[in-house]
Amino acid sequence: MTHGIHVTGLGWSTPLGDGIEDVWQQLLAGHDGFAPLGAPFPLRNELAAAVPSVPPGPDHGARLTALAAKGLRAAFADAGLDPAEDGVALVLGTSYGAHLDEEAESLYDWAGRCAEAVAFPGAPVCVSTACSAASDALLVGAELVRSGRYRAVVCGGADILTPAKRLAHSMLGTMTGERLRAFDTGHSGMLLGEGAGFLVLEPDAARAGRSYAVLRGVGASNDAVGLTAPAADGRTVRTAVERALADSGLGAADIAAVSAHGTGTVLNDEAEARGLAMVFGEQPDAPVVFGTKGALGHSLGACGAVEAITLVLALRDRTAPPVAGLRTPIGEAAGLVRPGRRTVHGTAGVSLTLGFGGFNTALVFTVDGGTS
Repeated sequence: MTHGIHVTGLGWSTPLGDGIEDVWQQLLAGHDGFAPLGAPFPLRNELAAAVPSVPPGPDHGARLTALAAKGLRAAFADAGLDPAEDGVALVLGTSYGAHLDEEAESLYDWAGRCAEAVAFPGAPVCVSTACSAASDALLVGAELVRSGRYRAVVCGGADILTPAKRLAHSMLGTMTGERLRAFDTGHSGMLLGEGAGFLVLEPDAARAGRSYAVLRGVGASNDAVGLTAPAADGRTVRTAVERALADSGLGAADIAAVSAHGTGTVLNDEAEARGLAMVFGEQPDAPVVFGTKGALGHSLGACGAVEAITLVLALRDRTAPPVAGLRTPIGEAAGLVRPGRRTVHGTAGVSLTLGFGGFNTALVFTVDGGTS
């Protein structure tokens, strides 16, 4: 089990800003970071959620490095951790969309440049499992901590908007022509965003003098049914969540909140809702299910870490932000999602991601007062 893995630092850069508390308050207030973003070709939707603090430029690989480095520095600083200290590991996740737009360096070289940018002297680990990349970076980070080899692991992900990535999702039909409305009967697709999110994991919170939360369990599964669409019955979603719960030592009844993948595509929403209903649908007090892609966009390889941070904050404040665009929940999500800001009655939660290629990853967190 991953008992005792403390989250001692947080850092992110999002379309709503870079400050943890400022962005969180904007999410709770129902704000979003979407704006029209021009393109050299017709798109199904020109709305996208860009990070304003990292200016756009012609070199997409360099911009991805800058975005990742910004989030990493924030996480290191928040934990009061020196990147050059012994016993520290670095795990980076990304889908690395720059490969679609330009002749780009290898993932290994990109991770190395991120490490150099924050003065990390070691060899970083890079994870690229599509939309689950940042969650899988956290999963790998948890394993490194509990191996006893490292006393701190900084892990998460970064991803950027690029013209080719926007064109690809427009042509795939995964992009909506309207607004992203996850789990709503009017859902018709996703909108792209970008961002970076990183968490510092340690076996002991004493060094930092603070623990935001405890990463209690991790679990994963793979659909193995196709390159893009998830398994429609939701059973592999259930498998990932149940594996994370088993690893945590908690049960479905202990979970008070779920930070869902919630892309707004019909196939993803239905499969995810079915999987969650299999795990939590029979509970007398179902967890609050929320999602933030309607506010921040789908940041692909970064979303798992960004959404893990939102789960930690929701558990801390006992409040979940509204699901943007949600008016009438789809039948599969009945009893799990509801419009508006909601109260969280408990201290344990699950962060869930579903990636292209069938990658499903679940992370269980608890805050002070959680089941031990």
